[in-house]
Amino acid sequence: MTTCSVWFRRGLLSGAAATFALGARGTYAADGQVFDFSQETVGAEPSSFAAVVGNWVIANDGNNRVLAVDGRRWKEGQTAAGLADKARAIYGERYAEFLDNVQAYAYFPYAVAKGVEDFREGEISVRFKPLEGRVDQGAGILFNLKPNGDYLTVRANALENNLVLWQVVHGKRSSVKWIRNTPTASRQWHDLKLIVRGRTVEGHLNGRPWLTYELAAPVSGKVGLWSKADSFVYFDDYRVAHAA
Repeated sequence: MTTCSVWFRRGLLSGAAATFALGARGTYAADGQVFDFSQETVGAEPSSFAAVVGNWVIANDGNNRVLAVDGRRWKEGQTAAGLADKARAIYGERYAEFLDNVQAYAYFPYAVAKGVEDFREGEISVRFKPLEGRVDQGAGILFNLKPNGDYLTVRANALENNLVLWQVVHGKRSSVKWIRNTPTASRQWHDLKLIVRGRTVEGHLNGRPWLTYELAAPVSGKVGLWSKADSFVYFDDYRVAHAA
Protein backbone atom coordinates (compact mmCIF):
# COMPACT_ATOMS: atom_id res chain seq x y z
CA MET A 1 0.00 0.00 0.00
CA THR A 2 1.43 3.37 -0.94
CA THR A 3 1.52 6.07 1.71
CA CYS A 4 1.25 8.91 -0.79
CA SER A 5 -1.67 11.09 0.15
CA VAL A 6 -3.00 14.54 -0.50
CA TRP A 7 -0.90 17.10 1.34
CA PHE A 8 -3.86 18.51 3.29
CA ARG A 9 -4.90 15.47 5.31
CA ARG A 10 -7.59 17.24 7.33
CA GLY A 11 -9.72 18.18 4.33
CA LEU A 12 -9.39 19.17 0.70
CA LEU A 13 -9.39 22.79 -0.32
CA SER A 14 -11.29 24.08 -3.32
CA GLY A 15 -11.48 27.04 -5.67
CA ALA A 16 -9.14 29.92 -4.91
CA ALA A 17 -8.16 28.24 -1.66
CA ALA A 18 -6.64 25.31 -3.52
CA THR A 19 -3.29 27.08 -3.60
CA PHE A 20 -1.15 28.35 -0.78
CA ALA A 21 1.27 31.26 -0.73
CA LEU A 22 4.83 30.85 0.47
CA GLY A 23 5.46 34.41 1.59
CA ALA A 24 6.44 36.49 -1.43
CA ARG A 25 8.24 33.58 -3.04
CA GLY A 26 5.42 32.26 -5.17
CA THR A 27 2.26 30.17 -5.11
CA TYR A 28 2.21 26.39 -4.92
CA ALA A 29 -0.57 23.93 -5.65
CA ALA A 30 -2.33 22.25 -2.75
CA ASP A 31 -2.54 18.92 -4.56
CA GLY A 32 0.94 17.92 -3.45
CA GLN A 33 1.97 14.57 -2.02
CA VAL A 34 3.13 13.57 1.42
CA PHE A 35 4.91 10.31 2.22
CA ASP A 36 4.54 9.61 5.94
CA PHE A 37 5.22 5.82 5.95
CA SER A 38 2.55 5.16 8.59
CA GLN A 39 1.03 2.26 6.63
CA GLU A 40 4.33 0.71 5.54
CA THR A 41 5.72 -2.62 6.81
CA VAL A 42 8.55 -2.41 9.34
CA GLY A 43 11.69 -4.18 8.14
CA ALA A 44 10.70 -4.07 4.47
CA GLU A 45 11.72 -1.74 1.68
CA PRO A 46 9.29 1.16 1.27
CA SER A 47 6.48 0.74 -1.23
CA SER A 48 6.32 4.50 -1.81
CA PHE A 49 10.00 4.88 -2.74
CA ALA A 50 12.16 2.87 -5.12
CA ALA A 51 15.42 2.08 -3.32
CA VAL A 52 18.08 2.41 -6.03
CA VAL A 53 21.39 2.41 -4.14
CA GLY A 54 21.95 1.40 -0.53
CA ASN A 55 19.84 -0.15 2.23
CA TRP A 56 16.47 1.59 2.65
CA VAL A 57 13.94 0.00 5.04
CA ILE A 58 10.96 0.98 7.16
CA ALA A 59 11.79 1.32 10.87
CA ASN A 60 10.17 2.40 14.12
CA ASP A 61 11.11 5.62 15.88
CA GLY A 62 9.15 5.17 19.07
CA ASN A 63 5.55 4.74 17.94
CA ASN A 64 6.19 6.35 14.57
CA ARG A 65 7.12 4.53 11.38
CA VAL A 66 9.90 6.14 9.38
CA LEU A 67 12.14 5.43 6.39
CA ALA A 68 15.69 4.53 7.40
CA VAL A 69 18.84 4.49 5.31
CA ASP A 70 21.41 2.24 6.97
CA GLY A 71 24.87 2.81 5.56
CA ARG A 72 26.52 0.78 8.29
CA ARG A 73 25.82 -2.41 6.31
CA TRP A 74 26.33 -0.89 2.87
CA LYS A 75 29.43 -1.17 0.68
CA GLU A 76 30.19 1.45 -1.96
CA GLY A 77 29.09 0.19 -5.36
CA GLN A 78 26.26 -1.95 -3.95
CA THR A 79 22.95 -1.32 -5.68
CA ALA A 80 19.61 -2.17 -4.10
CA ALA A 81 17.93 -5.53 -4.71
CA GLY A 82 15.73 -5.84 -7.78
CA LEU A 83 17.27 -2.78 -9.41
CA ALA A 84 16.33 -3.73 -12.98
CA ASP A 85 12.62 -3.93 -12.14
CA LYS A 86 12.82 -0.66 -10.22
CA ALA A 87 14.60 1.08 -13.09
CA ARG A 88 11.89 -0.14 -15.47
CA ALA A 89 9.18 1.15 -13.13
CA ILE A 90 10.87 4.56 -12.93
CA TYR A 91 11.70 5.11 -16.60
CA GLY A 92 9.71 2.55 -18.56
CA GLU A 93 11.29 1.69 -21.90
CA ARG A 94 14.12 4.14 -21.20
CA TYR A 95 15.28 2.18 -18.17
CA ALA A 96 18.38 0.59 -19.75
CA GLU A 97 20.52 3.75 -19.76
CA PHE A 98 19.54 4.55 -16.19
CA LEU A 99 20.27 0.98 -15.07
CA ASP A 100 23.70 0.94 -16.72
CA ASN A 101 24.74 4.22 -15.13
CA VAL A 102 23.48 3.31 -11.67
CA GLN A 103 25.38 0.02 -11.78
CA ALA A 104 28.54 1.80 -12.94
CA TYR A 105 28.37 4.65 -10.42
CA ALA A 106 26.65 3.33 -7.29
CA TYR A 107 28.60 5.59 -4.96
CA PHE A 108 25.86 7.27 -2.92
CA PRO A 109 22.68 5.74 -1.44
CA TYR A 110 19.45 7.16 -2.82
CA ALA A 111 15.80 6.29 -3.25
CA VAL A 112 13.33 7.70 -5.81
CA ALA A 113 9.85 8.86 -4.82
CA LYS A 114 7.14 7.01 -6.73
CA GLY A 115 4.34 8.95 -8.37
CA VAL A 116 6.32 12.16 -8.89
CA GLU A 117 6.85 12.08 -12.63
CA ASP A 118 8.58 15.38 -13.34
CA PHE A 119 9.37 18.01 -10.72
CA ARG A 120 10.28 21.39 -12.23
CA GLU A 121 9.25 24.12 -9.82
CA GLY A 122 7.87 24.15 -6.32
CA GLU A 123 8.87 22.89 -2.92
CA ILE A 124 10.15 19.62 -1.46
CA SER A 125 10.60 19.14 2.27
CA VAL A 126 11.48 16.32 4.64
CA ARG A 127 12.16 15.71 8.32
CA PHE A 128 15.34 13.79 9.12
CA LYS A 129 17.07 12.43 12.20
CA PRO A 130 20.78 11.53 11.91
CA LEU A 131 21.60 8.67 14.25
CA GLU A 132 25.00 7.18 13.51
CA GLY A 133 27.94 7.30 11.13
CA ARG A 134 31.64 7.74 11.80
CA VAL A 135 32.42 8.98 8.29
CA ASP A 136 29.16 10.77 7.47
CA GLN A 137 25.71 11.52 8.83
CA GLY A 138 24.30 12.98 5.64
CA ALA A 139 20.65 13.51 4.72
CA GLY A 140 19.58 15.07 1.45
CA ILE A 141 16.77 15.84 -0.96
CA LEU A 142 17.53 14.43 -4.40
CA PHE A 143 16.10 16.24 -7.44
CA ASN A 144 16.63 16.76 -11.16
CA LEU A 145 17.29 13.02 -11.60
CA LYS A 146 17.81 12.27 -15.29
CA PRO A 147 17.45 9.02 -17.25
CA ASN A 148 21.26 8.86 -17.51
CA GLY A 149 21.57 8.89 -13.70
CA ASP A 150 22.76 12.50 -13.28
CA TYR A 151 21.13 14.46 -10.45
CA LEU A 152 21.34 17.30 -7.94
CA THR A 153 20.97 17.10 -4.18
CA VAL A 154 20.88 19.55 -1.30
CA ARG A 155 22.06 17.86 1.86
CA ALA A 156 22.78 18.51 5.52
CA ASN A 157 25.42 16.69 7.59
CA ALA A 158 25.38 16.31 11.36
CA LEU A 159 29.11 15.58 11.57
CA GLU A 160 30.16 18.57 9.48
CA ASN A 161 27.39 21.07 10.33
CA ASN A 162 27.11 22.30 6.76
CA LEU A 163 24.55 22.52 3.97
CA VAL A 164 25.75 21.70 0.46
CA LEU A 165 24.27 21.71 -3.02
CA TRP A 166 25.92 18.85 -4.92
CA GLN A 167 25.73 17.76 -8.52
CA VAL A 168 26.47 14.23 -9.68
CA VAL A 169 27.41 13.87 -13.35
CA HIS A 170 28.40 10.44 -14.70
CA GLY A 171 28.95 9.30 -11.14
CA LYS A 172 31.32 12.14 -10.27
CA ARG A 173 30.17 14.33 -7.39
CA SER A 174 31.15 17.99 -7.15
CA SER A 175 30.00 20.80 -4.90
CA VAL A 176 27.95 23.61 -6.44
CA LYS A 177 27.60 25.72 -3.29
CA TRP A 178 28.77 25.10 0.26
CA ILE A 179 27.38 26.78 3.40
CA ARG A 180 29.26 26.21 6.67
CA ASN A 181 28.21 26.52 10.31
CA THR A 182 24.66 25.20 9.95
CA PRO A 183 23.95 23.56 13.34
CA THR A 184 22.64 20.01 12.82
CA ALA A 185 22.77 17.93 16.00
CA SER A 186 22.81 14.14 15.91
CA ARG A 187 19.85 12.18 17.33
CA GLN A 188 17.47 15.10 16.86
CA TRP A 189 14.83 15.73 14.23
CA HIS A 190 15.53 18.49 11.70
CA ASP A 191 13.60 20.06 8.82
CA LEU A 192 15.15 20.27 5.36
CA LYS A 193 13.45 22.12 2.52
CA LEU A 194 14.23 22.72 -1.16
CA ILE A 195 12.52 25.52 -3.08
CA VAL A 196 12.89 25.81 -6.87
CA ARG A 197 11.72 28.92 -8.73
CA GLY A 198 12.81 28.96 -12.35
CA ARG A 199 16.56 28.35 -12.22
CA THR A 200 16.87 29.57 -8.62
CA VAL A 201 17.37 26.94 -5.92
CA GLU A 202 17.02 27.59 -2.19
CA GLY A 203 18.05 25.30 0.65
CA HIS A 204 16.37 25.76 4.05
CA LEU A 205 17.38 24.04 7.28
CA ASN A 206 15.19 24.18 10.39
CA GLY A 207 13.16 27.05 9.01
CA ARG A 208 16.10 29.23 8.00
CA PRO A 209 17.05 29.95 4.36
CA TRP A 210 20.77 29.23 4.27
CA LEU A 211 21.55 28.58 0.61
CA THR A 212 20.59 30.26 -2.67
CA TYR A 213 21.99 29.43 -6.08
CA GLU A 214 21.06 30.06 -9.71
CA LEU A 215 21.49 26.99 -11.90
CA ALA A 216 22.65 27.10 -15.51
CA ALA A 217 19.52 25.27 -16.69
CA PRO A 218 15.97 24.75 -15.35
CA VAL A 219 15.17 21.76 -13.15
CA SER A 220 13.28 18.82 -14.65
CA GLY A 221 13.38 15.25 -13.40
CA LYS A 222 12.58 12.70 -10.71
CA VAL A 223 13.02 13.39 -7.00
CA GLY A 224 13.82 11.41 -3.88
CA LEU A 225 16.09 11.04 -0.86
CA TRP A 226 19.89 10.88 -0.68
CA SER A 227 22.56 9.89 1.80
CA LYS A 228 26.27 9.09 1.94
CA ALA A 229 28.72 6.44 3.12
CA ASP A 230 27.99 4.94 6.56
CA SER A 231 25.18 7.34 7.46
CA PHE A 232 22.33 5.87 9.50
CA VAL A 233 19.44 8.33 9.19
CA TYR A 234 15.67 8.37 9.70
CA PHE A 235 13.39 10.26 7.30
CA ASP A 236 9.73 11.20 7.64
CA ASP A 237 7.07 13.51 6.17
CA TYR A 238 8.54 13.80 2.69
CA ARG A 239 6.42 16.39 0.87
CA VAL A 240 6.32 17.54 -2.74
CA ALA A 241 4.33 20.55 -3.97
CA HIS A 242 4.53 21.64 -7.60
CA ALA A 243 4.29 25.31 -8.54
CA ALA A 244 0.75 26.28 -9.52
